[in-house]
Amino acid sequence: MRTLGTILAGCLLVAAAGCQSAIEKEVKTLRDEKKQLQSQVEQAKSENEQLQKHVQLLLGLKPETKLEDIYSVRQINLGRYTGLYEKNKTGRKDTLIVYVQPVDQNGDAIKAAGSVDVQLWDLSRKETESLLGEWHTNPGELKGLWVGTLMNYNYRLTFDVADKIEGLKDPLTVKVTFTDYLTGKAFTEQKVVKP
Repeated sequence: MRTLGTILAGCLLVAAAGCQSAIEKEVKTLRDEKKQLQSQVEQAKSENEQLQKHVQLLLGLKPETKLEDIYSVRQINLGRYTGLYEKNKTGRKDTLIVYVQPVDQNGDAIKAAGSVDVQLWDLSRKETESLLGEWHTNPGELKGLWVGTLMNYNYRLTFDVADKIEGLKDPLTVKVTFTDYLTGKAFTEQKVVKP
């Protein structure tokens, strides 16, 4: 009888040790999660402080200040060099280069945050076959595409179109939509280019 009691006591000690190990693992996991949550809270507090400063700045504007007074995109222009070019020295045009110029209320080119959608059309084809290609450029990509020359500033977008325009002889249409992230407005312009 005494042996049975000793065996039961030993089993209880082993079970308790196993439970203690599982509990320690759970406690460690919970501590790690707590650290991650605390880090996220600190980051959120920092972002909140930045946003509060921004709000205070905006609240400090005089009441007569209007959204119309802030420089924003009012239209877009497509640069005169928008067209098809030979890039790979193959003897045929294989690259579409699009120059997009956001313009403010004074007619000046401005670098504006936004996205650009480009479509290439062959309007001589049936409606279901006329869209040759389309591309999307997000704001992260777009900000690195701003280029300036002596007389002009614009976004320069480049697309490989070798497989889309092979054998084409009719003029093509480039349609560009610029979505301004400040106002949420979309501006569209198009241009005819020759293959």
